[in-house]
Amino acid sequence: MLFDIRTIVGGLLACYGVILIVVSLAYSTDFQRAKTGGINVNLWAGIGMTVVGLIFFAWVRLRPVPQLTGADDDTE
Repeated sequence: MLFDIRTIVGGLLACYGVILIVVSLAYSTDFQRAKTGGINVNLWAGIGMTVVGLIFFAWVRLRPVPQLTGADDDTE
């Protein structure tokens, strides 16, 4: 489960999402909001990325990769 690609992608998306949320809360100015039409793009992008990352974690949890058995290794 640790090296499943869904875990890695979900972790990266959630990590970048949290970083964007923190940046949007700490460095939001009126000038930046004026450039984006009055919305805080970093906040909404961060929330979206965090939600998608959590969906990836739920996907890994609900549909785990089936474990291989040792019966296929015997070539007798």
